[in-house]
This record gives sequence, C-alpha cells and structure tokens, in this order.
Amino acid sequence: MPFNGILRLCMALMNKGESNMKLSCTDAMAPGDTLTQKAELLKKWNYDGIAVFMPYDAWSQEKFDEVSHLEINTGIVPCEFVFSAPCYGHLMDEDDNLRMGARKMYSDAVKICAEIGSVTELEYSYGPQTPLPLFSPYAKMKPEDEKLFLDMFNDLADIAAGSPGYLLLENINRYESPYLNSVKDCLDILEKLNRPSTGILLDLYHMSLEENDLPMSIISAAKWIRHVHLGDSNRLEPGMGHTDWKSCLNALRDIGYDGFLNLECALSDDPERSLPRVAEYIRSMTQ
Repeated sequence: MPFNGILRLCMALMNKGESNMKLSCTDAMAPGDTLTQKAELLKKWNYDGIAVFMPYDAWSQEKFDEVSHLEINTGIVPCEFVFSAPCYGHLMDEDDNLRMGARKMYSDAVKICAEIGSVTELEYSYGPQTPLPLFSPYAKMKPEDEKLFLDMFNDLADIAAGSPGYLLLENINRYESPYLNSVKDCLDILEKLNRPSTGILLDLYHMSLEENDLPMSIISAAKWIRHVHLGDSNRLEPGMGHTDWKSCLNALRDIGYDGFLNLECALSDDPERSLPRVAEYIRSMTQ
C-alpha cells in the first residue's frame, strides 16, 4: 500500500466513531432581513452555526447585542465574524492610509471574536491582480516581507491571546493572492509564529485549485485546523462540482476535527431549497 494510503488508514483506525463536526452557513447566503431571522431558518434546516460578515460601517452596539445573544435566542452559534469594507485584504498594502485602515478594521474584528468566542481570518493580500497577468503560482515572500507579515500577524494575535477567539490564516488561491496559496506555505508561517490563538482556516474551494491531494493536505494541517470553509471546485455549494467531498470529510473526521464546516460559496438554486439540501448532503457523510 502506498505511504499516503497507510497514513490515512492509521488515522482512520485511531479516530473511529461518529463525527462531532458542526455545520454553519455564511449569513449572506441565508434569506432574512436580520441575523436573527437568518439564524432561525438555519436552525430549521439543521445547521449549527452562522458566519457573520458584517459591513464595517454598519456595526453598532445593537448589532453586537444581536450577535452576542444569537446562540441564546436561536440556538445558532456565531462561529465566525468578519468585517467587510473596501480596505479588506489590504493588510500589507503599500498605501499607508489603506494599510492602516485595514489593520484597524481587522483588529476590531479580532476584539469581537475574543469577546464572543468565534474565529476571524486574515490573508497576506486579497483580490485579483490589476492589471493582469495573474500572480505566479506558489510565489514566496522575500525575507523582509515575511518578517513584516509575521510582525503584523503577531500584533493582531496579541488581541486574541488568552481568549476563546482565534485569528486564522486562510489559504487563498493564486488568482486572488500573491502569496500563501498552498496549505504548506500557510503552515510554515504558523509554525514560525507559534501562537496558541492562531491556526489555519482551510478553504476547500481554494484548495481545489492549489492542492494535488486534498485529503493529505487536510491531514498535514491537523495540528492547526480551527475552521473550514466549504465551496465546490466551481465555487458553488458542495455536490455541484468535482471535489471528492466524502474523502475530504473522512480526512477531517480521521484527524478528529470537531469544529465548524461553514458554507462560503454561491448557490445553484433558491436558498430555501439548496440550503436544506446541502445540509442533508454534508451530514450524510459526517454522521
């Protein structure tokens, strides 16, 4: 048996039994006028959590109260929290104002996560290159750029230190970020940072473009996985592309992952039909 097969078999034997993974959905994908309405529908459709992507300029004490009481009021956990604004993805931008605005927004998101016990994420950069050509695959940061990134990451991680919140590094494909496209590159950064309040947010859509063996990449990241984004190879909901979901979910089960699997993708149908359907599809492979 090839080494990869032996490793998978060993992991499976070590972690037999039912999975404790939980299912969540990004708020923008769910119908409803408020987070509470969206959460109530997700609960009805057999979800456990919701990922909140909040416009930065719409944040208020009222919104905080709604988010922080969401689990009590609906049974749905706000498992992920992210602020969105034009400065999103510009943590390392050369423009001083844009970079500092991004760092303030990200730091505020980490503070919220530290209070409510959720995760948030960062990237070296996010957004397609303009103008083209596309980013080079698996480009490496210069040592001085890596140091600046690690310093920034470390400063933001300080905010979550000692709290139930996490600041996660997300793998982003080469078409949307110049660096940290592969899971391995992300793991190298996390090992250098070595902070307990950090980890990796595995995004299966981005992995479908960058990894040659998704289950083995998942297994390689076992120590650091804190959250998972689900999107098929065509960025639709799981089951609509060519990702082998059973093998990926088996790999997560085999490493003992018990966190959230969050839908972050487009939908091929009306959410009132597609969201219950995908919940049933994912749970059929995780229970």
